[in-house]
Amino acid sequence: MADIDACELPQWALDPKWEDRERVKAPPPVPCGPFAKAWLKRTVGNKSVTCNVVSYRVDGTAIARCTTGARDLALEMLRVGWARVASPYLVNGQYAAYQRYAMAARYGMWATYVLDMNEWRRKAVDKTPDRRPIADFNLLAERESEISPPFADARKRPLRTDR
Repeated sequence: MADIDACELPQWALDPKWEDRERVKAPPPVPCGPFAKAWLKRTVGNKSVTCNVVSYRVDGTAIARCTTGARDLALEMLRVGWARVASPYLVNGQYAAYQRYAMAARYGMWATYVLDMNEWRRKAVDKTPDRRPIADFNLLAERESEISPPFADARKRPLRTDR
């Protein structure tokens, strides 16, 4: 879908509620890609979807704006936290606002530690559906960027007034 990005199907996120670190060597995995797909399938159900192609990627993949009824599916995925804004140059100005809302509420993937999708696509060696969660734990340990906001002190930080 145009202007958004979501976890790939074999991509895992990690639950930040990792308590017994001595006994459990990695945080609980969260199937980020399958959850996003399941949410989309449940939302669409048996309704018809209309997609208008806006461009094509280099590999020939179509990039489209999709709606079901009057609902913009990309906007809905952002609202529930199963997608992120892919570009700073948005056609729909509401996209960034919906993403900020989902991030603040810790909805969907924002409730996890998740590696930036572009970095995951670059670094993941095994991209098969039976990929093990520990592979993403290792990628996250040596990450260049993570899209999840920090968890330890995120809710206790004072509001910034210098912006």
